[in-house]
Amino acid sequence: MQWVNRIQKALAENRFCLYAQSIESLKDSNKAHYELLVRMQDVNGGIIPPGAFLPSAERYNLIVQLDLWVIDKTFCLLHLNPSFLDKVDFISINLSGHSLTDESVLEFIILKFSQYKIDGKKFCFEITETAAISHIVVAERFILALKKLGCKFALDDFGSGLSSFGYLKNLPVDYLKIDGIFVKDMMEDKIDHAMVKAIHEIGHIMGMQTIAEFVENKGIKAMLSELGVDYAQGYGIHRPQPFEEILGLLSHNQSAS
Repeated sequence: MQWVNRIQKALAENRFCLYAQSIESLKDSNKAHYELLVRMQDVNGGIIPPGAFLPSAERYNLIVQLDLWVIDKTFCLLHLNPSFLDKVDFISINLSGHSLTDESVLEFIILKFSQYKIDGKKFCFEITETAAISHIVVAERFILALKKLGCKFALDDFGSGLSSFGYLKNLPVDYLKIDGIFVKDMMEDKIDHAMVKAIHEIGHIMGMQTIAEFVENKGIKAMLSELGVDYAQGYGIHRPQPFEEILGLLSHNQSAS
């Protein structure tokens, strides 16, 4: 309950910030991809990791406010940095199950596209497998509405929840994110290796590209590449850093070239 007040106070005082983690193509793509992650700042400017406050935000219905903050901040930053958009293929934004079922969130996203005139193809929205399957009809409607604007969708943490491949037929997603619980030990555990391979192959048959999470070393990355997995994400690829740093770095690199 203490986190409820802290989250509300941080929202009121605009003490949240965006971090970004690279999603690396294993098939030589020239374009960059990033997943945006939210962090809270304490009153002294220290960074509070999401595991500390997101569970409370979910439990006490503050997660929609956080999602709206992330969406608004992302559009503002991308609008101010058009050269960054030329450099990236897409930016991923996480949406909670609560936001998926809140019609005002969909309306807010559509409004932002109209307000800032940013190409929807630059956005990929990530929803967890559990949230999508728990609200399958609403999820499908939400996805189709934003796909009309060119947005892509990723099914996050696939394999950790209900993990029924049958549900995938009803979810028009573009990317399947293989849960890191199978990826991180796949070099030593044959069952984990088989799970990663199976999820990847089913995803490809259904026309989806695959992203492996928790890629923590070069050995895992090489094994994923052998299996034909499309993208890798994890500390072995890139540690999350402030999004504004990445915007600055890319702007600097572009002007230098």
